[in-house]
Amino acid sequence: MDELDRKILQAYLMDARLSYRELAHKLGVSTTTIQSRTSKLEKSGIIRGYSAIFDHEKVGFQLTALTEVSVAKGKLLELEKEVAKMPQVLAVYDVTGLTDAMVIAKFKSREELSKFTKALLAMPFVERTNTHIVLTTVKEDFRLL
Repeated sequence: MDELDRKILQAYLMDARLSYRELAHKLGVSTTTIQSRTSKLEKSGIIRGYSAIFDHEKVGFQLTALTEVSVAKGKLLELEKEVAKMPQVLAVYDVTGLTDAMVIAKFKSREELSKFTKALLAMPFVERTNTHIVLTTVKEDFRLL
């Protein structure tokens, strides 16, 4: 990956709707170059998809929860795969420290959060959870390059 690839990725992060022609003009290269580089970035798995960024609160997701999960020994990967399938879950991380995993999820109501937490605790490998509710979102942007 070279500097042009980084510029292409940065442009798509800011506006994934850019046409090859618009992006080529913006970066001062040919449309064919953009098309071929984008195709290579997609085939290599660097670009996994294209998506809109929207305001979660404006579409009804009022609660963001960060949940620490402690898991029975040797069962972390199994648990993470199951949790990752849950529709409310945005991210699942293995972490260091007192807990084994962190889950970031969004909910429309306290009732949804309660059902989610109880579903986590009912999983056979979960020893305990500790959930933190976000009070104010100062920054939430996973676009990084």
